Amino acid sequence: MLSRMEYGYVKALAVCAPGTRLPVVVDSVQALAGQGVAGDKHADPLSPRQVLLASASTYADLQLPAHALGENLLLDLDTGQLRSGAVLRVGGDVLLRLMFQCEACGYLDTYQAGVSARIGRRRGVLARVLAGGVVRSGDRIVDTGHALPAWSDDWRQRVVQVLRAVPDGLVVTYAQLARLAGIQPVYCRAFSRLLHSLGLADKALSAQAAAERRCWDGVGLFDDA
Repeated sequence: MLSRMEYGYVKALAVCAPGTRLPVVVDSVQALAGQGVAGDKHADPLSPRQVLLASASTYADLQLPAHALGENLLLDLDTGQLRSGAVLRVGGDVLLRLMFQCEACGYLDTYQAGVSARIGRRRGVLARVLAGGVVRSGDRIVDTGHALPAWSDDWRQRVVQVLRAVPDGLVVTYAQLARLAGIQPVYCRAFSRLLHSLGLADKALSAQAAAERRCWDGVGLFDDA
C-alpha cells in the first residue's frame, strides 16, 4: 500500500495574468489538468513550470515583500525538502506532480541585495497539474506516496533529458527545447556549445537551421504520469 503523509496546508493563492509581473491574491484557483492554473501566464501544456509552490517561512526568514517569489500557492511547509517526482494532493481533487526546484533569478535582488545568492533551494518548487479542480486557501496538502520519474534541478541535465526523448528523425528548435526543459529563453545562447560538448548537436537546432527539418513539438514528453 502506498504511504500517505499530510504535509500542511495552503496559506494563500495568487494568479499572475499574461502580460503582468505581479500576482494577484485570490480566494481560490482553478487547476486545469495538463495545463496549469486558469488565467495564469505560466499555464502551458508543454511546460514543466505550470505551478509554483513557495514557503511562507522563506518570506519570514529572508524578509521579502509579499509576492516577491511569484508563487501560485503559498504553503506552510519547506518546499526545499520536497522531492521531484512526488505527487501531492491539494484539497479534495487536485493532484500536482513536483518537477524541480525553481532557480533563483537575479531580479530577486531588486527586492533585497544579494538575496538571489542566499536563497538556495528556498525559491520554491515547480509542478505540473495531473488532475484538475478547485484549490482554496486552507486546503490540506497530502503526499499520495506515488512516485513518478524525477527531473533534475540542474537545467543542463533537463536539456539532456528532453533531447533523449526526441523521436528518431526529428529535431527540436532551441526555443522549444528551452520551453520543454523549463528554462528561460536566454539560455538558448548557450545551447550550441553545450550540445556540441555532449555530442547532441544533431538533436536541437536554431529556428533558421531547423526550417527544412521535421521538428518535434514535445507532445508526450510528460506522459509517464
